[in-house]
Amino acid sequence: MPVLRRKLYDVMLAWKQRSAGATALMIDGARRVGKSFLCGLFAKDEYKSHIIIDFGNISKDITDLFENESSDLDLFFTKLSLYYSVSLHKRESLIVFDEVQQFPRARQLIKYLVADGRYDYIETGSLIRLKKIVQEIIIPSEEEHVEMHPMDFEEFLWGLGDTVTVPLLREFYVSKKPLGQGLHRKVMNKFRQYMLIGGMPQAVLDYVQKLDFESADAVKRRIIKLYRDDVSKFAAGYEDKVIAMFDGIPAQLSKKEKRYRLSSISKQARFRSYEDSFIWLGEAMVTNNSYNTTDPSVGLALSADHATCKCYMADTGLLITHVFMDRPFIENELYKAILFNKLNINEGMATENIVAQMLRANGHKPYFYSRTDAINRQNHMQIDFLITEGNKIAPIEVKSGEYRSYKSLDKFTQKFKQTISSPYILYTKDIMKKDGIIHLPLYMTMFL
Repeated sequence: MPVLRRKLYDVMLAWKQRSAGATALMIDGARRVGKSFLCGLFAKDEYKSHIIIDFGNISKDITDLFENESSDLDLFFTKLSLYYSVSLHKRESLIVFDEVQQFPRARQLIKYLVADGRYDYIETGSLIRLKKIVQEIIIPSEEEHVEMHPMDFEEFLWGLGDTVTVPLLREFYVSKKPLGQGLHRKVMNKFRQYMLIGGMPQAVLDYVQKLDFESADAVKRRIIKLYRDDVSKFAAGYEDKVIAMFDGIPAQLSKKEKRYRLSSISKQARFRSYEDSFIWLGEAMVTNNSYNTTDPSVGLALSADHATCKCYMADTGLLITHVFMDRPFIENELYKAILFNKLNINEGMATENIVAQMLRANGHKPYFYSRTDAINRQNHMQIDFLITEGNKIAPIEVKSGEYRSYKSLDKFTQKFKQTISSPYILYTKDIMKKDGIIHLPLYMTMFL
C-alpha cells in the first residue's frame, strides 16, 4: 500500500531538532485530514519507541491515570509503559496525545510533562480552539501550534508518483513565461482531478489505488457524515443552526457573489444568532471563512466586517460531493463539467473554492472586497480575494470560464493604487501579462 507523503512531516522534524523537548507540538486540523496517521509514521521513523494515546477511544484505566496519578510522574510513566507494553527511553521516546480535545485534562498536563523533560510530546486535535472545550483548563504556553490542511496539489501529485511537475511549474511562475498549450493542458487535466478528489488522504489514497471517481466519492460521503455527527456532539445547543449553515454552503457558493446570505435559511435569521455557527465551522477547520474588508488601505483584519462572510469548504473535493450528497454519484454533473472544462457560472463555485483552499494552505487568511453604491453603480466593486504580499495587498479575481473585462479589478487598482502590489487573475488558461495584470492558471495559486 502506498504511503502518502506530507509536507508537515518536515515541519515536525524541524520541531524535534529545534525544540529538543522544550515544547510540545500541537497539530490542529479537521477530522480525517491525516493527523493520526502522520504522527504514527513520524513516531515510528524518528524515535526508538512511542506511545499513541487515542482519547477518542480510551479506557477508564488511562483516564483515571491522568486524573488521579499524574502528580507522581515516575509512577505515571511506569503505569503508562506497562499498559501499552512499550518501553520508554529518556529523550528517545515520543508520546502522542491523539484527539486531545476529547480529554482536555491531558492537554493541561503538558506543562508539567514538558518541564519533566524525559520524552517528546505531540498533541493532535480538532475543534481545539472552541471555548467550550478549553474553558475549564489553562492552555499550556509550552505548545507550538501548527495547522494541518488537506493535501495540496503537489502532495496530490506525489501520491500519483509525479515529483517533477511542481518544480517545473515554479520555474515558469518565477519567469512569468507561458508553459505552452500542450504542457498547460496536461497540468490542467491533473489539476481537475485534484479539484474533484480533493485533499482528504483517505479519498486520495482510494483514488491512487483504483483511479475510480465513484469509489473516492463514497469515501468523501463518509467523511461528510462524520462532520455532521461531530456537530451533534460538539455544537450542542445550536447544532441545528450549524447543520443548516453547513448544508447551505453549496447553494451559497453557486450564487454570483457567493457571500453567505442567512435569509436563505430563514427570513427571520440574523447574523448575531448565527455568528457562533460561522465560528464553529471555521474553528473546526471544516470551512475557510473569508470576510469583507471594508478599507484595505488600513489593513485587511482591521477593517474586516465579520457580518459579511463567504463560507468556503476547506476541501474542494468534499464540496463536489456535498453538492449532490442526497443523490447518487452518477447524477453529480460537477464531475463531468470539471473534467471536460464545461463550467458555467454556478459550477464556478469549485474554482473559487479551490483558490480559497490553496491560499489558506499557503498561510493566507482569505479576505474579499465588496462595495455597493445604490446611487452610483460605477462605484460597485467585487474583488474575490485579497492577500498580503510584504507590506502590500494583492487583489485576486477568479475566472472559471470566458470573460471579457475586469472592471472591478481596474477600479480597485485605481482606488487603492498606493496600497496594492500586482493584481492577479486566476483562470483556466496559460500565463499571460495584460494591461498590468498577471494572469495565472489556477494551479499556480500554490505560489502566491
